[in-house]
Amino acid sequence: MNVDAMRAIDKWAGIPLTFCLTILQRLLRIAGVVRKQPLQRILFIELSEMGSTILVDPALQKAKNQLSAELFFLIFHKNSGSLKLTGTIPSANIFTLREDNLFALLVDTIRFFIWVRRNRIDTVVDLELFSRFTALLSGFSGATRKVGFYSFYNEGLYRGELLTHRVSYNPHIHIAKNFIALINSLISEKEELPYSKQRVEDAELVIPSFNCTDEAVATMTGRIEEYVPSYSAKKHHLVLINPNASELLPQRRWMPDRYEALITKILAHRADILVLITGAPSEKDEAGRMCDRIGDRRCVNFAGALKLAELPILYSMAALMVTNDSGPGHFSSVTPLPTFVLFGPETPKLYGSLGNSTAIFAGLACSPCVSAANHRKTPCTDNKCLQAITVDQVYAAIRPTLEALS
Repeated sequence: MNVDAMRAIDKWAGIPLTFCLTILQRLLRIAGVVRKQPLQRILFIELSEMGSTILVDPALQKAKNQLSAELFFLIFHKNSGSLKLTGTIPSANIFTLREDNLFALLVDTIRFFIWVRRNRIDTVVDLELFSRFTALLSGFSGATRKVGFYSFYNEGLYRGELLTHRVSYNPHIHIAKNFIALINSLISEKEELPYSKQRVEDAELVIPSFNCTDEAVATMTGRIEEYVPSYSAKKHHLVLINPNASELLPQRRWMPDRYEALITKILAHRADILVLITGAPSEKDEAGRMCDRIGDRRCVNFAGALKLAELPILYSMAALMVTNDSGPGHFSSVTPLPTFVLFGPETPKLYGSLGNSTAIFAGLACSPCVSAANHRKTPCTDNKCLQAITVDQVYAAIRPTLEALS
């Protein structure tokens, strides 16, 4: 299903369903059917954004360490590989939903309700920003505790009264801190309204480091040699370019011709640089056309060459990466890779990478134009926020890293 169809279903089916489920839960509570359970197994729900699975990891670590709980995760199938980058959630504790079509989604949702009860989940943490679908998944999960963001007196975004721990989403702090606030509500020794009336310190935003073995490097070297037979780790410096973004928000894409101009400048800077254009398999043709227009053998189409779980190995070997505001900007945070992320419809103040990252952001008056309040949907069809970022500006940001290469 496309993104707009999913938003429409979430609105027109989600609102009446969450209302009905709210009434049902109140009746069950009055009847004394709802029983409290000890906090032992926590299910996290984050379906649609791969980058968020990295940003939520500090919250996962806090839940694991301070609550001594076993962790589970629900995510869309196509995004599940991102959970392997940190390894915090065991593979056996991950359940995936297929979102290809409505029938597959319904079948997997029924399977999920069986799975969640089989695993005796007692607590659900809904990481999504006001999704009615995830509110329904939480409400029907059978869990005693349901934690999530609540709108309180904000207009719109109704999704029932299903939460036991209501946390006010704060649009003025990083989303990773908002995620930790959800966990703090479970740690609280007394009921609060709203929950999490405490600071979240910067020191809590720690991402685990990826351990890259010599064997993994050797394997990745062989993979690169398949595309560039002359490649040598001793002779070449790898520069990664990720020119695409997910279909969820195509306005995040910097213009292809500017990426091409940037790559040309990078290749001219040093003769020992090899540029790899990365991306998903579906982006291979577009990356190929970009390489053809650049017309340099040191610019290589590497889109679709790797599985998501293999990316940290490549990142560990590279000199730097330039990317749109998308998953790779967060995936690289498990490595020391200097990463330069172009922001437009989003703001780095809320969604910046937690790794060795530099945000490039024009900061126009209209930007950011997507938020929790509009389900991250913008009317903009002319992304001036990214057009305002010039090739020279990006090149100036990465040049010190290039010049520091030995």
